[in-house]
Amino acid sequence: MLQFITNSAIPTVAIDQAVSAMEGGCKWVQLRMKNVGRDVVVATARELKPLCAQRECILIIDDYVDIAKELQLDGVHLGKNDMSPSQARVILGMGAIIGATANTFDDICHLAVQDIDYIGLGPYRFTKTKANLSPIIGLDGYAAIIAECRKNKIFIPTVAIGGIEYDDIASLMETGVNGVAVSGAIIGASNPAAETRRMIDLLQKIVDKRLNKQQ
Repeated sequence: MLQFITNSAIPTVAIDQAVSAMEGGCKWVQLRMKNVGRDVVVATARELKPLCAQRECILIIDDYVDIAKELQLDGVHLGKNDMSPSQARVILGMGAIIGATANTFDDICHLAVQDIDYIGLGPYRFTKTKANLSPIIGLDGYAAIIAECRKNKIFIPTVAIGGIEYDDIASLMETGVNGVAVSGAIIGASNPAAETRRMIDLLQKIVDKRLNKQQ
């Protein structure tokens, strides 16, 4: 699973970022727009929604539960200081995708009793795309947290996030995470669509290898 996260407060730029990722085969876009008015976010999401639908791509929005409901988006991603996932579930209903941010195993335990669909676990390393960054987890941290989840029979899909680049994917997936969320490595690539495709191809090979081991 590859999730792409936009990183611009300028509507045309955020949309171009998402379209480039989708041209590379991405099927999951998170619209993330910080330090901008709600009306701008609404207008951007409204324009991006049909573009995602044309490509059969999931579109979720960062933070804004009300906008997800108003525009009937696929779901929302909630940070640690946002509305609780339980409250969001009441507002959005059972059909919505609800993801939540975690930084520690204790965070995951807190989220596991709520009705969420996935966890964004991070950050993997320092990233400029997010302010007020939580403590860095690192490769060993992911392995330890995923192992603790399995020990405690917590099997919520977990996506690694935070400064992830192509060369990090294989080792991160070996820790047991289910996918990666990427922003800067795709946005900053000379050919964002090609870089997206390269990441997706690698992830598919890793998933196919996992499935073959289970057979």
